[in-house]
Order: sequence, then structure tokens, then C-alpha cells
Amino acid sequence: MTELRFDGRVAIVTGAGGGLGRRHALLLAARGAKVVVNDIGGSVTGDGTDAGPAAAVVTEIRELGGEAIADTSSVATAEGGAALVNAALNTYGRVDILVNNAGILRDTPFHALTPDLLDPVLDVHLRGAFHVTGPAWHAMREQGYGRVVNTTSAAGILGTAGKSNYGAAKAGLVGLTRVLAQEGAQHGIKVNAVAPIAATRMLTHSMGETGGAADRQLAPAAREMMNAITGKLDPALVSPVVAFLAHEDCPVTGETYTAGAGQVARFFTGRTRGYHHSALSAEDVRDHLREIRDETGYTIPADPGEEIAQLLRAIAARPEPADG
Repeated sequence: MTELRFDGRVAIVTGAGGGLGRRHALLLAARGAKVVVNDIGGSVTGDGTDAGPAAAVVTEIRELGGEAIADTSSVATAEGGAALVNAALNTYGRVDILVNNAGILRDTPFHALTPDLLDPVLDVHLRGAFHVTGPAWHAMREQGYGRVVNTTSAAGILGTAGKSNYGAAKAGLVGLTRVLAQEGAQHGIKVNAVAPIAATRMLTHSMGETGGAADRQLAPAAREMMNAITGKLDPALVSPVVAFLAHEDCPVTGETYTAGAGQVARFFTGRTRGYHHSALSAEDVRDHLREIRDETGYTIPADPGEEIAQLLRAIAARPEPADG
């Protein structure tokens, strides 16, 4: 079996000072990539800075025979994103791979959401992807090649209470992935997303915040069960999916994969066959809701144009319903 290698490739991994990002960086470097390890070294909520984590991962890579540099630019600003990409270009002369992995949490119920809990989360997760991908995109277009892997989450795809800020940002990354996949196709750039399920400090933080002080004092049996589950969620088991999506042999673009505990699956958006009436009323929607929601024969439109084409075909194929 031919090993997937990244010799001669340059990768940027944001949020690579620990957790998932560290594992992504280590694997890419082990397979031959030159890696820019980006991390500001802040807390899980985005507070503070520390150059130590990024530097430690670079040391780890070099001790294993790889090549890497550390970068502590903040992806939360356009200036930080540009500085990060420039660090890669100035050091290695190109950018082939970008893994948008940096993230923070500021969970709260929606009724208690305030700007100081919303804006930083959007700045790191969603705007951060724009800030870094923008300058990297120019480099990738010029060289006619690139791979971008965005980090989304089931919290955005499926929804999770208390994470309106995080979920909205992560859902936005799915939309960004789809659009960039189409724009990058003619330039040799492929863009995909991964929704990790992994035991990281963000998961630990979320579990603590969700449970509250009372739940954090779980009975030993409950705590043991929880530890048994999280013990299977090694972040290193997500990185192979990221590496495949970042490889030149990856045949897909615009797709989202969920990965955890060694299991990989694809998330997709489907469209039901639905119901049609040329004089549609609210009562029609009420009376035909089961038909509208019926997933039998669903389709997966590639883009809005294909969905419109399906709509036109449905109108032409179905006879006009009788009034009443």
C-alpha cells in the first residue's frame, strides 16, 4: 500500500499548540510536510497568550526529524491572518495546505448571550477562517494548487443547546467550505471540512459547563463511564482524516466528514421530493407536511442551480392538483 506523503508541501495548522491541532501538525510533519505551527497559547475561552505551546510542538516535530516553525499570530484579526501566511511564504516560499483548526468556547444559553460572548467566538472560528484562508488563497491560486481543511462541528450541523455562538460559527464554516470548493475547482484547490469527535480541553470544558457545579461532582460509577467514553476519543484518530483531505490524491471537494474514535462518516444536506401546488396555501403545507418531510427518494443537489433544476423538473412531472 502506497503511503500518502507530503514531501515538498508546506502546511499551516492553526490552533496547533495542543489537542487536535498538535496531532494534525505532528502527522503532516511525519509524512514529510514543512509545518507552520500556529497558536497564541490562550485559554479555552480565548484569554491570555503564551508562546510556549507552539514552540513545544515545533521542538517535538524537529526532534522526530521533521521541519517546522512556530507562529503566534492571532487568527482573530485580518492582520494576524496575513502575518501567519507571510511567515509561511517568507520561510518556505509557498503554502500548499491550510488546516483551519483554531477555536475557543464561550458557552451560554441564548437568552444570556452578550457581545463579549459572541464576537470573540465568531472572530476565531468563522472570521478567523476568512482571515487566514484569504491570503493563503491568493498563494494557492498563483501556484495552481491547494488544500484547505476547515474544522466544523456537530454543534453547528445538528445543534447543541448553550452553543448558539459556536454552532453558528461552525455552521458558517460548512457554507464557506461549499462556496470555496466551487471557486477553487478551476485553480487546483480543494476545500473540505471535518467535524471531530475527540477528547480535547474544549470537550472537557463543554462537559463541565453543561453539567454545572452539581454535575461536576458525579458519582464514581458515572464518572468512570464518562471517562471510558472519552478515553476512546483520541484526537490522533481524527488526524488521518485531515491528512487525507489535505493530500493531493484527495478526490473530493466541498464535503464534510465526521471523525472520532477511528470511525469516519460523511455529513450531507439532502432535499426531499416534497409537495407542489401552483396556488400553495398555508393549509396545503399543514395538510401535506408528512409528504413534504418524507425522506424517500431524497436528492443531494450540488449547488443552488441544481436545486432549481430539480424544482423545475418536479413541477413539470407532476399534474396540477385539483382544488380542495
